[in-house]
Amino acid sequence: MAKDNFSYIWRDRKRTIFGLPWSFTVYYLTETKVVTRTGLLNLAEDELDLYKVTDKKLVLPFWQRIVGCGTIVLYVRDTDTPVKELRCIKEPRKVLEMLDKQIDAQRDRWNTRGRDMYGMGGARPVHHDDNCDCDCEE
Repeated sequence: MAKDNFSYIWRDRKRTIFGLPWSFTVYYLTETKVVTRTGLLNLAEDELDLYKVTDKKLVLPFWQRIVGCGTIVLYVRDTDTPVKELRCIKEPRKVLEMLDKQIDAQRDRWNTRGRDMYGMGGARPVHHDDNCDCDCEE
């Protein structure tokens, strides 16, 4: 198998029963992205840019806590992966801190914040003209 061609800050496997890394899902954290690689013979990689993360959540189910694992859920402004889960990883609080640092660094680099990525989807148009003949509410 070829050596990874990117440098990463953190790397872990999805854990299975008893917290053992017996799965074919590997998570990578680089300075700019979170990469999920799945598969044994046929590999598939999914990347998401850290500056597009709008929110994150830490989930600690009972059976994962027993073996020192947890799941991090990332809500991303991305078309193909709006919700990304880093399932059953070791030391999830430490990983969440690393993610926070990298997300803030990328947001500073791109000069953006989570609120900047939301569109005007729920906003109603404002009309200042009394002679408006459209059927919108004022």
